[in-house]
Amino acid sequence: MYRSIRNFIKSLLYPIYEYRLVRALDFSQTPHHVGVILDGNRRFAKANSESLGGSTPAHGHRAGANKIVEFLGWCEEAEVKVVTLWLLSTDNFKRTDEELTALLEIIGNTVDELAATGRWNVKAVGALDLLPEWLATKLALLKPIRSDGLEVNVAISYGGRREIVDAVKTYLQTSADQGKSLSDATAALDSDEISKYLYTAGQPDPELIIRTSGEQRLGGFLLWQSALSEYYFCEAYWPDFRRVDFFRALRAYSLRHRRFGG
Repeated sequence: MYRSIRNFIKSLLYPIYEYRLVRALDFSQTPHHVGVILDGNRRFAKANSESLGGSTPAHGHRAGANKIVEFLGWCEEAEVKVVTLWLLSTDNFKRTDEELTALLEIIGNTVDELAATGRWNVKAVGALDLLPEWLATKLALLKPIRSDGLEVNVAISYGGRREIVDAVKTYLQTSADQGKSLSDATAALDSDEISKYLYTAGQPDPELIIRTSGEQRLGGFLLWQSALSEYYFCEAYWPDFRRVDFFRALRAYSLRHRRFGG
C-alpha cells in the first residue's frame, strides 16, 4: 500500500521535475557528440518477464531497440549533432548461437526502421567483415540522405582495439598504394593521421559518454576518441532509460569543468 502511494506521488511530481530540469539547461553547453553504451537489456527482460511475455535475451533486446527512436528524439530536442549507439560489440560474438542470431535480426530490423524515418543520416561503424553477409551488405548500403540534422552512428560488431588496428592497417595500405616506403609511412604516422582512418573520421570526438545499467566501465567503446570524454553512468537498464535521465546526464555534463587533459 505504501509503495503504491509513493509511486503515485512520484508519477505526479516527475513531470514537474522534468520540466524544471529542461528549462534550467543551457543548450549552448550541449555536447556535440554523445556516445551511448546501451546496457542492461537482458537484466531488464528477467526483471520484467511478465509484462514482456518472456524473459529471454531477445525479449530484452527488442525492448531496448524500441527505446532508440524515442532517445534520438530527445537528442534532437537537446541539439546534439552526433550520436553513437553501441548495439553489438566484437565480444558479443561469444554469446550462444541462439541469442546472437536473434540479436542480429533485431539489429537489422532496427537499422531498417531508423533509415525508413528519413530523419537522420545513419552510418554503421564496426568490423562489418565479422557479420553475416546479409547484415554486412545492409549496413554497407547505408548512405547519407540529408545535409542537416542528427547523425546517427550504429556501432555494430564494434571493438575499440579492433578499430585502432583497422585504422593503422588502412593507413599503411594507403601509404603503400601511394608509393611510400615503410620508413616514410612510419615517419609520418602520428595521432592526427590515425584519426583520419577511424570509423568516425570526420566527426567530432564524443564529449559525453553515457552507460546505462549501473556498470561503470567503458569496455573499449570509442577507445581512441574518448580520451577527453566526460562519462555518465546511470543505474537504469537501457529499456528503462527516460527523458529525465538523459537530461540529468546533460546537466551533469554542463556542470563539469572540462580540463581537456590539463
